[in-house]
Amino acid sequence: MDSGKQQIIYYFIEEAKEHLETLEKGLLDLRSTLADTERVNEMFRAAHSVKGGAAMLGFDSIKTTAHRLEDCFKILQEHPIDVDRKLESLFLKGYDTLQDLVDRLQEPAGLQPDEAEKTVQAAEPNFAQLQSYLNQLASVGGNSSVAVAAPPVAAVPPVNLGAETNNILKEMLQLFKQNETAESRQQLGDICQRLLGLSAGVEPWQILVQTAQRAIANPKNSYRALAPLVIKEVKQASDLLVANRANAISPSPALQQMAASVYQQIIVPLEPSLAAKALAQSFDKQQLLEIVALLQKAAV
Repeated sequence: MDSGKQQIIYYFIEEAKEHLETLEKGLLDLRSTLADTERVNEMFRAAHSVKGGAAMLGFDSIKTTAHRLEDCFKILQEHPIDVDRKLESLFLKGYDTLQDLVDRLQEPAGLQPDEAEKTVQAAEPNFAQLQSYLNQLASVGGNSSVAVAAPPVAAVPPVNLGAETNNILKEMLQLFKQNETAESRQQLGDICQRLLGLSAGVEPWQILVQTAQRAIANPKNSYRALAPLVIKEVKQASDLLVANRANAISPSPALQQMAASVYQQIIVPLEPSLAAKALAQSFDKQQLLEIVALLQKAAV
């Protein structure tokens, strides 16, 4: 595995640990959690974020498990539920499955697909029972039409902003693995244009993606440095959009610094040979060719 993807997986694991901590705290005191709408929303967002990150990296077992928890938290968001020990136990078993999969991802051998699939299959009866029991409790709470059929393990989530973003980020990751050329940077820039189109009317999203686009355009920023930073920040911004927290989206100082360097000023002397030397010291060969072409057009 190349170092760029290893770094991205590292970021995913660190972020997943934070989300697992949120889930554990909420589930260990589930009665109090349900009395606080924001805490329930936090658990939903935590499961959603783990699901999205796992989907982007191709960890289907983690994605499926987080998705099952997310569906259950949605019922808690929408319906009054009386918590009992059975419900707490079922939720904690589901959480343990997710934690086990993330823990194994950190092992030297990594998360082996065959073993991961067996873990998901072994946990499925518990998730089916959990969702069925939640539907039963919600119905008793006053709405018998609440029941939601549990999706099969291999169910594909509906296309939405999060899914679209993950698909685009997968393409971006593949380009980051290629050689650093003007062509591949242009392709990455085109991908950023597609990301911009996902939420054209949301200014914080537009600012973050445009900042990433400028950072990518700067040939002084290596793909090795860009890949983990850009993918992590776009993924986090997508999660915030899904959670209706667009105002919390903001490019990090590190990303802003990489973007700002695109506009670094240079002093160009009036004497042509000195001007050419100054330009040659500031731009690579491909950029110089583009500058020459632009100057030829301007001189016509």
